[in-house]
Amino acid sequence: MRIVPTSSRFLGLCVLATTALGIAACNSGSNAQPQIPLAIVNEVLFLTDQQNSALRFDNGAVYTKGGLRGLIVVRQNVGTYLAFDRTCPYQPQDTCARVRIEPLFRLFDPCCQSQFSFTGQPQGGPATLPMRRYSTALSGNVLTITN
Repeated sequence: MRIVPTSSRFLGLCVLATTALGIAACNSGSNAQPQIPLAIVNEVLFLTDQQNSALRFDNGAVYTKGGLRGLIVVRQNVGTYLAFDRTCPYQPQDTCARVRIEPLFRLFDPCCQSQFSFTGQPQGGPATLPMRRYSTALSGNVLTITN
């Protein structure tokens, strides 16, 4: 068994730490997308309300209040609902960065032309990050959305 001198171990740790910092710095370059600011979300939707009637069917989607620029709620199946902030993750600081529900089961930001699936994943345009997703809990006909 070979014993490595303390100074060699220290030098090795310094090299490792410098390399890790260098890699992390590469990820925060000019191409990095800014983060969507945090917003407190605590919304309740009554699925029996007329304005939420689209949520009675799989892939139905509705707008509701909450988040930064509102929320989009999507029904995946009878017991699974997803909720997303309408703020586009590509350039969230742009006042026009607001995702909307489009026909043919997609979400679209007309400001930057980014497209998202009903699971919030980017499908086209410049966005590479998914939409900000919030937690949902279903109890009877009441859907609670929180973060």
